[in-house]
Amino acid sequence: MLHSQSTASPEPVLPVVTTLDTPLTSPEAPTPEPSPTPTLIPAPSATPLPIPTITSTPVPTPAPSSTPTRAPTPLASALQLKGYASYPPEIQDLVQKCIALSNQGLSYQFGSADPAQGGMDCSGTIMHLLKSAGWKNLPRQSDGFYRWTWQNDTFTAVNGMTFNSFEWSKLRPGDLLFWVGTYGVDKKRDPAISHVMLYLGEEVSTGRRVMFGASENRRYQDKRRSGVGIFDFVLPKSVNPESRNQPRMIGYGKIPKRS
Repeated sequence: MLHSQSTASPEPVLPVVTTLDTPLTSPEAPTPEPSPTPTLIPAPSATPLPIPTITSTPVPTPAPSSTPTRAPTPLASALQLKGYASYPPEIQDLVQKCIALSNQGLSYQFGSADPAQGGMDCSGTIMHLLKSAGWKNLPRQSDGFYRWTWQNDTFTAVNGMTFNSFEWSKLRPGDLLFWVGTYGVDKKRDPAISHVMLYLGEEVSTGRRVMFGASENRRYQDKRRSGVGIFDFVLPKSVNPESRNQPRMIGYGKIPKRS
């Protein structure tokens, strides 16, 4: 069981300096309808597209596009994590690999688990990361990673709406994070897990929680970004637990031991 203490006394901060450019789910999905808000995907032709009318009507999150999205911009500064020196060696190794992948300029590419293709999706990124660190017989989809942690008794469910909930007390760097409702999945997938990322810890400079993975239109340091990289780990302000089309955090799980 991968573990570290989050309440340890102040530890020396070990900087992780990034030097390269930075810019991620499963089988083919239909091209989403145009969103009311601008997207990072370039127009397919030089013909100007009509400007959509912005309304206040909620729009369901579309399925990820098979077209790669723009890679993230470089990290704004060196990533420094609270208590990094006390992370278990295998978690420090994972963090270093996350930083390296973040600086390869990889886009979000639906259905890819290979950085050689120029991008990966969320579960493909986690699969590639763990495989490169020595894990074997890994799942390929986000729901597979959820089942993996659940079957190994490392999953913790979360219903709280803020990080003040006691349910977050067991969260440690290196844990996998799970969402439902980030895009429409097959109705046969139950629970409808649609997204997975890896928790990195808290930044020294801002105190914000950060995570690694591949995604479209998330934020890092309040700036929009897509692709494989580092992102702010924030919770939705409001959720409808009965909706399958609204992003909702459902819990986290420690990575099972290497087989």
